[in-house]
Amino acid sequence: MASRDERQGTQRRQFLGELVAGSMVVALGSLCVVACDERSARARKEKRSDGRPRLPPGQHVIERLRPMGGDVGDVDPRNFRLTVHGEVDAPFVLDFAELSKMPQVEQTCDVHCVTKWSMLDARFTGVRVADLAARAKLRKRARVVIFEAAYGYTSNVPIDEALQPTVLVVHRHQGEPLATPHGAPVRALVPDLYFWKSAKWLTGIRFSDVDEPGFWETRGYHNHADPWNEERNS
Repeated sequence: MASRDERQGTQRRQFLGELVAGSMVVALGSLCVVACDERSARARKEKRSDGRPRLPPGQHVIERLRPMGGDVGDVDPRNFRLTVHGEVDAPFVLDFAELSKMPQVEQTCDVHCVTKWSMLDARFTGVRVADLAARAKLRKRARVVIFEAAYGYTSNVPIDEALQPTVLVVHRHQGEPLATPHGAPVRALVPDLYFWKSAKWLTGIRFSDVDEPGFWETRGYHNHADPWNEERNS
């Protein structure tokens, strides 16, 4: 059995080890904050191809995509079904395997949350909404895309923006399958609008001839959600 002095020595060493470990965590956290602040400052000076600043007003850069809650849908890819319908002549339903066989796009882009964080150079893989619209034979009177998700969540995006080549239905992030908090197995990606428009746990894409404000839009959020105009609230 160890003596009292030996036990006290062991406890002191454990205490000092925990103290050093804690100090390292704090130091690393501080370095991360400094690095993110510096990256935010750089991004504010950079310009997009459309002339707007890379970092929208009021935003700050974070290093990893942040999970933002929501009601988790069925995360099993084997159960996934995406219904493409509404103002189309050829509605259809895709399972995960069929979605994976469509032309895939790997895209690096910035995403911006209404809670004021932005992730730069986020990498996603998926299928363009424009390709799904073409397959469904979109009607000319369609004006809005309604992204439908688990438990009745919806978000609305004007058709001209939803058909941009950067707007995707994605199933991979940073080279890995989407994690559950980020909308597995499939979510929408609308990078030029606040991130609540990029509905998680996607179940459908409905093309409509009338605007239909979605879950957050009917609860006081802006109907359009342009980060550069700070369209946060209605």
